[in-house]
Amino acid sequence: MTAIKVDVVETSSLGDRSYLAHDGRVGLVVDPQRDIDRVLALAGRAGVRITHVAETHVHNDYVSGGLALARLTGAAYLVSGADEVAFDRTPVAEDDEIAVSERMRLSAVATPGHTFTHLSYVLHGPDGPEGVFTGGSLLFGTTGRTDLLGAQHTRVLAHQQHASVRRLADRLPDGAEIWPTHGFGSFCSATQADAPASTIGRERDVNPALRLEADDFVSQVLDGLDAYPAYYAHMGVLNSAGPEPIDLTAPRKADAGDLRARLDAGEWVVDLRSRTAFARRHLAGTLSFGLDGALATWLGWMAPWGTPITLLGESADQIATAQRELARVGIDRPAAAATGSPETWAGGGQALLDGFPVATFADLAAARTGRGPRELPPPDVVLDVRMTNEWRAGHLKGAVHVPLPDLPDRMADLPAGTVWVHCGSGYRAAAAASLLRRAGRDVVHIDDAYSQAVEAGLV
Repeated sequence: MTAIKVDVVETSSLGDRSYLAHDGRVGLVVDPQRDIDRVLALAGRAGVRITHVAETHVHNDYVSGGLALARLTGAAYLVSGADEVAFDRTPVAEDDEIAVSERMRLSAVATPGHTFTHLSYVLHGPDGPEGVFTGGSLLFGTTGRTDLLGAQHTRVLAHQQHASVRRLADRLPDGAEIWPTHGFGSFCSATQADAPASTIGRERDVNPALRLEADDFVSQVLDGLDAYPAYYAHMGVLNSAGPEPIDLTAPRKADAGDLRARLDAGEWVVDLRSRTAFARRHLAGTLSFGLDGALATWLGWMAPWGTPITLLGESADQIATAQRELARVGIDRPAAAATGSPETWAGGGQALLDGFPVATFADLAAARTGRGPRELPPPDVVLDVRMTNEWRAGHLKGAVHVPLPDLPDRMADLPAGTVWVHCGSGYRAAAAASLLRRAGRDVVHIDDAYSQAVEAGLV
């Protein structure tokens, strides 16, 4: 008997998962990202034909590749019949049964909460239910957030989320696997996943939606919500209209003169190198969003929607990787790109190069007592750019708090003097330091784990 296999397509930079379920001959894809070449390659290696593509909901955190994949493969495109979309689809509703193959069958379950029209799909094999694709409903140890459709709907959706999770748990055996789309760093999750895999039985023991009564669950969810990326406002619109296929052809090349003109015009010129390399030396006015962190989330959040973005990398591979990441959140075509080094990008003009010091929390503790390293200017301002929930959980004595996404509009709120800036690990602080430096501020980048602030006695 042919076993059913479910393969995960991880998009760790956005904290999401897509899935390919197949029986060795035909396959079903659930919640594909926009760069569908990864799914096609996986299906090719497995030797299966994609006959169905399913969406659990109209996504808010990425541009879907579902429509493009369905059109390319001729697959049936399963989308909630209650969603208003501008393309042809196979409408799906509560209790609909979809025969994927002789051995695979889907049953749709209405699970509102993350959105009003959210669906989950139970995957049945020859011996019964194998598991459930839960999208933004039941996640590992948590649920999808309920505030993405507006504050006026948040409480109602939270109550619906509680009921939906319980509906799934009532319908499925404890051994049924759970395959969520969100929860691995995605801002679509109320909190983050607490495990790499899970089952209905495990969730009965750990998930607040299955352990708390409705009012207590709703209060906990609402208390834990923090800001989410600004680009989410555009994702649902794009996905409802029907996204265009991804275009990953190389952007136009920029020379030193072009880069200087773009910087002079106030455009976003983004350095993809490591934050260590950026701090050491960079083209003045450029911004640090390295490939070693959540580039698409933070750059997509902070850059004004539609603004020209130019990418700088050490190699064409770095540019291509960043271009793929950005296309997933609707930033389709970089204005231009350049490879090489800061010296190349400056065209040999040393006056066009910049840098700033890097420190640890131990250095900050020493500097506050006047015993810091000589090369580090004393701190006039300690800036914390973590999110509000992180700040509330604990922060440095005397620090100023401005969440990173708010920083471009709140530069004037910062006191005068040298700014020492930190986050939880160093990535967001590097972006903040580059923004501050572009604005003409003297800055020190604290590139250190927040746990070390506790060790240094700063909290």
